[in-house]
Order: sequence, then C-alpha cells, then structure tokens
Amino acid sequence: MTKYREILRLKSLGFSERNIAASCGVSRNTVAKVSKRAEELNLKWPLDFDMTDHALEQLMFPKEKSATNKRMPDFDYIRKELLRNGVNKKLLWVEYCEECRSSGDGPLMYSQFCYYIQKDEEKRRATMRIPRNPGEQIEVDWAGDPAHIIDPDTGEITEAWIFVGVMTYSQYAFVEAFINERTDNWIKAHNHMFQFFGGVTPMLVSDNCTTAVNHKKSDWYTTTLNTTYHEMAEHYNIAILPARVRRPKDKPNVEGTVGSISTWITAALRNEQFFSLYELNEAIREKLRAFNTRKFQKKECSRLSLFLGEEQPLLAPLPATPFELCEWKKATVQFNYHIAVDKMYYSVPFQYIREKVDVRVTETTLEIFFNHDRIASHRRLYGRLGQYSTVTEHMPEDHQRYLEWNGDRFRRWADTIGINTRKAIDAILTSGRVEQQYYRSCMGLLRLAEKHSPAQLEEVCAKALTYSSKPSYKSIQNLFTVMKDSKSDPVSEETSSEKARPAGMTRGAHYYGGR
Repeated sequence: MTKYREILRLKSLGFSERNIAASCGVSRNTVAKVSKRAEELNLKWPLDFDMTDHALEQLMFPKEKSATNKRMPDFDYIRKELLRNGVNKKLLWVEYCEECRSSGDGPLMYSQFCYYIQKDEEKRRATMRIPRNPGEQIEVDWAGDPAHIIDPDTGEITEAWIFVGVMTYSQYAFVEAFINERTDNWIKAHNHMFQFFGGVTPMLVSDNCTTAVNHKKSDWYTTTLNTTYHEMAEHYNIAILPARVRRPKDKPNVEGTVGSISTWITAALRNEQFFSLYELNEAIREKLRAFNTRKFQKKECSRLSLFLGEEQPLLAPLPATPFELCEWKKATVQFNYHIAVDKMYYSVPFQYIREKVDVRVTETTLEIFFNHDRIASHRRLYGRLGQYSTVTEHMPEDHQRYLEWNGDRFRRWADTIGINTRKAIDAILTSGRVEQQYYRSCMGLLRLAEKHSPAQLEEVCAKALTYSSKPSYKSIQNLFTVMKDSKSDPVSEETSSEKARPAGMTRGAHYYGGR
C-alpha cells in the first residue's frame, strides 16, 4: 500500500518530490498526485493518529481509476527479465499486451515498445554529479573489512565491525567499531553519530542492509524500513533513503570514505593488538581525528574546517533525549487480562482477553498496541521473574472491588461496631504470615452484625476473647449457633454456666492462650 502518511509528513518538511519518492518507494507522479489531492481536501500534517494509510486512501481516492488508456512498460521489470535465459523483447511485448488488454489499457506497438526500452537504457547509462548543499545529507554504511579483538584469557580472535557515517558535503566522517551488526548496535551507532556531529540533517542515505530495510515487505519496486529504524527517523525528524541493492553510486561519499577509512584507520592499525572493544575504539578515535583534520589534496582546507565553517551551523538541533532503542514483540492477552513479556506480566484492559497484541519494549517502558492503537503502557519490570504490573482501571468492576479489601478497611469497619469486634478482627488478620489469606474470614465476621445485630456481635466477640486471645471466625460463628440452640443470649449463658460449673479440674483462659 502507498505510504500516504509518510508522503504528507515528508512534504510538510519541505522535501522535493524526487526525495519523497525515493524514501517512500513510489513514483514522483504518485507523490504529486497525493500532494495535489491533499491540498484539495485541505489535509495537513500532523494528521489524526487514527488516520491510517488505508483510511487516507479511502478518503483521497475512493474510486480511483486509470486516467489514460495507454500504459507504459515497467522498465525495471523488463531489464530484470531480459537477463534471464531465453527471454527477449518480443516475448515481453506479448505478455505486456495481454496485461494491457486484461486491464482495459491500450498497448504500445512493438516498435514503440522497443524504442522506449532503448531510451530507458540510454538514460541509465548516463552519469551525473549531483551537487550537495551543506548540512543536507548524511551517508551511512558498514565498512567492508572488520577489525579484530583478542580475548586476553583464551586468545580467541573476535571480529569487530566498523560503522561509518559521512557528511556528504564536507566528507567529515564518524567511525566506531561494534561487536556485531545487529539492530541494537545499528541504532546505537546512529545515536553516537548524531551526538558526534552535534545535530541532524534533513536526509540520511543508508545501506540496504537487514538492520535498515525489511526485505520481507520490500520488493524490486518498493522499500520498507524496519519499524525501529522508521521510529528513529521520526524521533530525529529525518528522512531515510535506503540505497538500492548493488548500487554504490547511490551513496558515493560513504563508499569513497570507506576506502579511505580502510587505508588510514583499519590498515594503519593492522599491526596493533586490541584486547577489548574500548581499546579498539580509543585507537580509532585517534586515527579519525587525524583523518578529519588532514587537508584535502585539491583544497586548502580539511574535512573538519569545512564542516565547522559551512555545515554544522545548518544542522537541525538534536532532540532533548537520544532515541531509545525498542523491540517489537507479539503477545496474547491471557484470561487474567495480562500479557507475558520476558517472564514478567503486564495488564491490559480486560475487554482484550484472548486478543493478539503488538508490544513495543524499550529499556524503561513497555507499550501495548491493538490494531495500531495504544491500549496500555507500563514501566518495564526488572529483577525477580514473575512480577506483575497491574493497572486498576484494566480490571473488571468486581475485581476492582476485591482490591478494595485490605486490613485497614476491615479495622475501620470493626471500629463502628465496638472495641471487642476490633480486637477479634486484629486477631484474625495477624493469625498468619499473610493477612490477605484472612480477608474472607473478616468479611464473614463483620457480616454477622447484619445477620444478627452489632450489639450481639460485640458481646459474642467479648466472650470469644475470654476463651482465646486469637479467636477465629469459625469459633465466633459457633457461639452464635450455641446461643440460638439454647435460646438465650450469650451473656446470660455465660453467667449461668459459671454458676453451674462443677468443682474439679477446669480449663481456664490460659489453656486457650488467654490472659
């Protein structure tokens, strides 16, 4: 699908149609058509968050049809197919005519077909030096040859990959070594590079590597950035234009600098041994400083002086914080309205139980999305596995009411009945190591006041405390049963039993733990 949002975003930043087309993987005609239609509808960036590419397509081109009956050949496809054995222009023209007739377009004649193919090849053979303006663009890439690090304990040699970033106008370079070429180091390298330059350019030309481009969603005609890389571009408000595969001329400055780096830095350090990544990068920084301050062969200035004098003042300021690396994961909302991420559990509104969600994980936060809408966010948990982060609003109402159960609430409730009821509640809550185990007992005890009366509950609790300093809910409930069976109030029963108590061995309050 056409990246309508990205086209409008880059258009608002003042990029040319050519650059927007390269960044979004569409033709300039598409960019012009989308821009014109947006002006007609008075659509301006920023758009509403829920205005997706699909929604924009339905709004801008609800019944879009081809405006011409003729269709030009797909020259990229033709050039690619002509490289295959047995494929010629005649065969491709026949297939092209069949496609045109099936779509209702008028095909070109064979002579015209061949003419346009020839013209396209002539255009592709042409070369042009494109002048770059100061502070306009950065080119980035991994250097071809890795450096090496020696493990001081085992002697094992580990490769270290060299990241290179170059300002296209001044050719001022940034170089740093990383232990691998994974996404986390790719993003970290960009953060360090922007800090090194002290700002950002409007455009960045990157290599077509897997850390930059999602090759599963890309093809010969369109290029899709990895989600994390695209988020980094939005954070720094920069447009990323991936170079075409096997097209080094798309980023000539970084390709040339890579060769120079290989000579003046990597090769210059070939006879030195490094026992850590830190040592290697310290040596690289020393060589890089000399490389950037060395004068050009045909200019009376250096990369550093040209950068400081003409480019750095034109750079856009950095955001307040560097881009925070994120990782996207998939999860299913469990019946307890939580998802599991790295053996930690985070709540989601209970309405999404059994739904599959997207999870954006950073070093400090965790965000949960459903159909591209953020439905929850949490501070990331660390430490003991199995921890829960639960937002009360995510719970059903009956579960929220359960959370209101706590020891202080039961104690306040008991205070409204009497001091003996309060003592009984305290005894129940402190009878075990975990007070939450006895919330149901406290609830049952206090509801006896509703079944009988607060005064009767207070008297029964007083009597129970004479038997034991830690009466249970069951013992107090049994006293009510005894009272009902004897059809007498507890106080009278106690008095009569004392009068009728026979002489002999008796068990006093101390037997039950009383005083």
